[in-house]
Order: sequence, then C-alpha cells, then structure tokens
Amino acid sequence: MSWILVVEDEPALRADLVTYLGMRGFTAEGTGSVAAMAELMATRPDPAVVILDIGLPDGDGREIARRLRAERTCAIIMLTALSEADERVRGYDSGADIYMVKHTSLREIEAAINSLLRRIQEPSHRTQPLPPRTWVLHRPSWSLIAPDLSAVKLTATEVAFLTVLMNTINETCLRDDLVRAMARRYTTFDNRHLDAVVSRLRRKIAKSTDLPSPIKVIYGTGYAFTSPGRID
Repeated sequence: MSWILVVEDEPALRADLVTYLGMRGFTAEGTGSVAAMAELMATRPDPAVVILDIGLPDGDGREIARRLRAERTCAIIMLTALSEADERVRGYDSGADIYMVKHTSLREIEAAINSLLRRIQEPSHRTQPLPPRTWVLHRPSWSLIAPDLSAVKLTATEVAFLTVLMNTINETCLRDDLVRAMARRYTTFDNRHLDAVVSRLRRKIAKSTDLPSPIKVIYGTGYAFTSPGRID
C-alpha cells in the first residue's frame, strides 16, 4: 500500500484529503507544517507521493519541493490556491511533478497520484539506485540543511568552517588550513578557537536533528566532513 503524505495547513482540506485517500486504499497521513513533515519523514522510508501546499506557516512550499527533489525519492504534487501561469511555472521549476489548484476534485487528485505511481513503478525507475541523503550548506541563508530537512542556523564563522570541510568531502582538513580560512574574520584565531567553534556547531546539529554529526575529529590532525554533502 502506497504511503501518501499531505502537507497542508488548512485542517479541513487536509482532513478531506487524508480521509478520501484512505478510503481509496492508500496509507495517507497529514501534517500542517514543515517541522511536522520533517519529524514524520525522519525515521521512515520516503512516502511515494507528497501533496505539498506552498503557503505553509513555517516555510515556502517551493523551497521544500527543491529540498525533497534533491534529497528524497518521492513524487511531488503541489496543491495551492495560486493558479496564475507564472506561479505554475515557478512550481514546476522548484521540482513539482504535478501542479494543481485547491478547487481540484478529490477524484482528479487521486488520478494524478495513480499516474505518478505508475511512472515510479516503471522498470527504468525501479532499477535506479537511491540517491544518498545529503547535507546541504545553503550559504545565502547561513543554514546547514540536514537530510531530514531540518535547518541549523549558522554564524559567519561556522559557514567559513563548513565551506572548507564540504569542499573536500571525506578528506581531512588540516587544523592550520582551517585556522587560516577562519582567521579573516578575527584579529586573532587559533586552535583553541577552532575547537570551540566545532564543539558549538556539533551541539547545534545534535539539538536540531536526530542524525549523527557529519563532522568528525581526526585526532592530532584536523576535521573531516564524512557524509554526502554539497554547497549551494
């Protein structure tokens, strides 16, 4: 039975979708926020389809669609009140497979889901390996986006540190190189400051996510970023 996740902040519409899809044989669950969605997806296999609203209380659905497209294997139906052509184009550009407006009938939404499921189940899709779940350093917002879609807000120093580490994934970055990269923001910066920055950053990651820290200590040498990651 396919799992369908409805991310919609209007309680009545969310309940209607979840109830109807459940009656049609799907395993459907609903959430009203990005944070609740991330919590649901953190410890479970990816849903087959995410039905995603744009105007969520704690995030832009288009940005969430970009993250889902980059990090997850689920199909995306964007369901929104915004029907203008430019908005549809923006929705598709952000990663939506199908863009639908909120007055669309439940039967049509079900038909869209079934169409996506048939596409997913084609041999060319079944044989492709699952992409690794990736950490993303989003420099414009000074954020580290975890594979569970939670965001860790960063300082300028932490951004500089992660930029060096994530430019050389799985390779050791020497302490002296890290100190030089980060010293530009201070009149003095040494190994003691470096260790303090890393310790604080690892605590922030632990507080914001349930995932192991991707930053590993290479004793006597430096640090390494040991999980799949990229810089945006």
